[in-house]
Amino acid sequence: MAPQPPDFDRLQRLAVIVGAVGLGVCLVGGLFSPAQFFRSYLLAYVFWVGIALGCLAIVMIQHLSGGAWGLVLRRLLESGARTLPWMAALFLPLAFGLPALYGWARPDQVAADEILRHKQPYLNVPFFLARAAVYFLAWIAFAHVLSKWSLEQDRQPGPVTHAEVRRFQLVSGPGLMVYGLTVTFASVDWVMSLDPHWFSTIFGILFMGGQVLSAFSFMIAVLFLLSETAPFKGVLRPSHFHDLGKLLLAFVMLWAYFSFSQYLITWSGNLPEEIPWYLERLGGGWQWVALALVVGHFALPFLLLLSRNVKRRAARLAQVAAIVVLMRFVDLYWLIAPEFHGPAFGIHLLDVAAPLGLGGLWVALFVRQLKSGSLLPFNDPYLVEAMADGHH
Repeated sequence: MAPQPPDFDRLQRLAVIVGAVGLGVCLVGGLFSPAQFFRSYLLAYVFWVGIALGCLAIVMIQHLSGGAWGLVLRRLLESGARTLPWMAALFLPLAFGLPALYGWARPDQVAADEILRHKQPYLNVPFFLARAAVYFLAWIAFAHVLSKWSLEQDRQPGPVTHAEVRRFQLVSGPGLMVYGLTVTFASVDWVMSLDPHWFSTIFGILFMGGQVLSAFSFMIAVLFLLSETAPFKGVLRPSHFHDLGKLLLAFVMLWAYFSFSQYLITWSGNLPEEIPWYLERLGGGWQWVALALVVGHFALPFLLLLSRNVKRRAARLAQVAAIVVLMRFVDLYWLIAPEFHGPAFGIHLLDVAAPLGLGGLWVALFVRQLKSGSLLPFNDPYLVEAMADGHH
């Protein structure tokens, strides 16, 4: 019996329903507490745009490094990156809620705070929005070019030449540099400036590592769901998931290294303008969230992914990936929410509804992109080698 194509229409309808319900709850909640709406929306937005940006980064990494792992994921990653124009549109609600989110956007608070007045040439609303526009233009441009060239491969009458593959590398190199620069500034603008008195020199790197880990984990789970349908059935083998599992382990360790480095630098410096940020997140109930991150975001995935059996069994690897995706959201909650809830741990209904609402909408857009072309780059000159029976 031939493998059946994925039922994308049904999945898309389900995602739209979840998104509509979640955003509906957000809108109703926003009528009673506009400030909480913007705070929860920011949390959800940073999480989902991070997956889209992580997809773009991994695509560029794959074009530069090669490997069978990237070929089986490429179309999924490109579909995720092509959601960036819609994510740019979904950024607009935040533009109307800046005073509810950032102290530097409130003139009375700026007038009473010498540090905010000192940072005002950079932290002001017009410049903030102009920078966001530049970020999105850069991200969308690279995603568009790489996806356009990749989809054109499917329409060619013959195999793609190695010279044509070279152009992907020529774009991906500068693209990764632009990605690193823009994500660093975006993380400072959107998250670190929630507390304009605090700063971290490694914050941008931490966000880049988190975005790549989020996207990679999410796509492993998606690949597992598609593994028994055409065109993946009969093509994917344990060796492919083994490669993905090894890379997932590397990304988990990289995130842990960045996170611990930021903590170690702050602890060793022991400066009064830096340590309150951590003190707020290591008490009042937030310490249990931090402990959950140590266990669920690093220790558990690390130990599980050391097992060759886990990495080679698609279902088990997908379960580990799903845990990592969940913990990525917990990590962002721990980074962002204490700025709004204060030193005592708290969670609002909209903190759940907003991620579900935006998530449903993003998944629907992602599935729409998946439907637009082949799920494997059949004309890629390296595909035959990647799918060879001798691959390990």
